[in-house]
Amino acid sequence: MLGNKKKYIVNGNSGIRAQIQFADQKQEFNKRPTKIGRRSLSRSISQSSTDSYSSAASYTDSSDDETSPRDKQQKNSKGSSDFCVKNIKQAEFGRREIEIAEQEMPALMALRKRAQGEKPLAGAKIVGCTHITAQTAVLMETLGALGAQCRWAACNIYSTLNEVAAALAESGFPVFAWKGESEDDFWWCIDRCVNVEGWQPNMILDDGGDLTHWIYKKYPNMFKKIKGIVEESVTGVHRLYQLSKAGKLCVPAMNVNDSVTKQKFDNLYCCRESILDGLKRTTDMMFGGKQVVVCGYGEVGKGCCAALKAMGSIVYVTEIDPICALQACMDGFRLVKLNEVIRQVDIVITCTGNKNVVTREHLDRMKNSCIVCNMGHSNTEIDVASLRTPELTWERVRSQVDHVIWPDGKRIVLLAEGRLLNLSCSTVPTFVLSITATTQALALIELYNAPEGRYKQDVYLLPKKMDEYVASLHLPTFDAHLTELTDEQAKYLGLNKNGPFKPNYYRY
Repeated sequence: MLGNKKKYIVNGNSGIRAQIQFADQKQEFNKRPTKIGRRSLSRSISQSSTDSYSSAASYTDSSDDETSPRDKQQKNSKGSSDFCVKNIKQAEFGRREIEIAEQEMPALMALRKRAQGEKPLAGAKIVGCTHITAQTAVLMETLGALGAQCRWAACNIYSTLNEVAAALAESGFPVFAWKGESEDDFWWCIDRCVNVEGWQPNMILDDGGDLTHWIYKKYPNMFKKIKGIVEESVTGVHRLYQLSKAGKLCVPAMNVNDSVTKQKFDNLYCCRESILDGLKRTTDMMFGGKQVVVCGYGEVGKGCCAALKAMGSIVYVTEIDPICALQACMDGFRLVKLNEVIRQVDIVITCTGNKNVVTREHLDRMKNSCIVCNMGHSNTEIDVASLRTPELTWERVRSQVDHVIWPDGKRIVLLAEGRLLNLSCSTVPTFVLSITATTQALALIELYNAPEGRYKQDVYLLPKKMDEYVASLHLPTFDAHLTELTDEQAKYLGLNKNGPFKPNYYRY
């Protein structure tokens, strides 16, 4: 089932690049031609399947794909048009998905119930840029229940669930996102969230740093009223630290990515399950006996390696950090340089948060039908731009799956054009996202209600006590019973009986 064989011609408008550079570096964005870029990349499964929507990919009627959501005039049942989604009529299906997600997000639901009367976010105007999924919808509705006003855009052009975006828009949330946005659409949606008459954000919830960057670039005066930034990705946190080091960070920021409840649960357990889901849905591959190289052995890499090893794959690891490298070796993986195995591996997975981890030279040397994908947040790890040259032919196989064919007939299988595999091509475990979302909500509450002077213009980690609180809210799901310290034991350890139980320097 190969279709729409085409070549990408190299000119000023070809390809997609979403790398954002700060400080004195020049920002460049190459856009697709308007006719292609403004068209959704999602495809119809069949005309008869319009009464159900997959949580892995939001499929819509094929005739609807021809019209960009930006060109439609849509209103919800309350008459509001302050949103831009694929199809507002999908709202009922999205609501069902949100209700399912609520059952697997006990901490957020508990937080909503406990704090709803207090309204700790009353007066908060939160502008968000994250993946728009059923799990994000539960977070947004929790923030609304706690008193906040929210406006939202997507942090990834492929990860939005159209039916969920429609359900949020129907509920009155100004949401600007759809699956298969062009690069131009992506920035337009962010701008629609930020640039609105009579409404100015005072809190930022970001995933990747694009929203923060856009406000710095276009509306720097807004930071006079913004109380803080909450960032959950390694890419976005890295940018915040760069701003802080350069003395350009003008508000406090909370680093959720490096909180224990994000690193040790979302990054590890989420990726351990979703890497197999994403690869299986896109390629139908059997993992047993396949040779895989995983670039990076942080928490994401650890999760990917563990899952693939359990399925019988032969797993190699590349690392720059000797500590992570030693962990990989003692976990039974062979540590290599990418050049040493690039000709023989069946799958290449990047999860470093870096750029140009897989270069054109690596891509040229790969074996026929090698699968290439990225589990990091940013699309910079694989040099996809180098593949958009006249001598290479691109074939769309299915949604988020492309063959890139060399003149001699060799082809590689590129997934999600080098963007985040799991949220672009499959789903992620709701329960794990409950842990991250609850951490984000508490970080927003902490920054918004902090007395003046508690947080300076710097990047902070969530207090240990809050990490423990998030974990405790999820334990009842497992009918788990914590052991309590006696007074004598607490005195012996020098701890408060109610925590925190570990010092800030403790590595879990």
